[in-house]
Amino acid sequence: MYNANKPTASELPSTGKLLKSTGIAAAIAAALLVTIVMPAEYGIDPTRVGSVFGLTEMGRIKVQLAAEAQAEEAAEAGAAAPAAGSGPALDSTPITPPADATAPATAAPGAAPAATATQAGTRSDRTVLTLAPDQGAEIKLVMQEGATVRYSWSSSGGRINYDTHADRPGTSYHGYAKGSSERVEDTLTAVFTGSHGWFWRNRTGAPVTIILITEGAYSEVKRVV
Repeated sequence: MYNANKPTASELPSTGKLLKSTGIAAAIAAALLVTIVMPAEYGIDPTRVGSVFGLTEMGRIKVQLAAEAQAEEAAEAGAAAPAAGSGPALDSTPITPPADATAPATAAPGAAPAATATQAGTRSDRTVLTLAPDQGAEIKLVMQEGATVRYSWSSSGGRINYDTHADRPGTSYHGYAKGSSERVEDTLTAVFTGSHGWFWRNRTGAPVTIILITEGAYSEVKRVV
């Protein structure tokens, strides 16, 4: 059988038209790469268009957080398991409601974190960190799968980069949220039994103090970095 709809040579696009279409497609792809993809993904904005739409700042935050996550993962992989009582000093104190007051009181500085009597199996803690410029720190809560923690943290010196995530033996990273903010208040539910918490990096150029308030079902507060 013959194909009655076979186009004639005159109906086919010429080589010049094909080259023109290819050139137009390549130009559009290059324009999108320079004005949208590079600013949004890598923080590179040669045309300044990305800055107008806020894409450049988003890209820079992505690059910073990715680099910090890689550095953190490499540090954890190369470090031996810390012995009991070792690691950076942690200023974390339990919050215990007084018997005759509605407002919570903070335990004496330096006291070891301990479960409070707010609810069976839950505790509350107030943890304070001071970060120098470009310094990072990580706080983790030891939680069972399905356990929930209400938390809030705030920075005294403006927006800082954060990464809320978890890990366990065999799983080096599970992300919950990341970004740049001056204050975050949320609820965290453990997707598995392990360590769940926050990594912060101070890119403000000045020292900042972070205050973390946690309340929920966890057994330990530990500073990893």
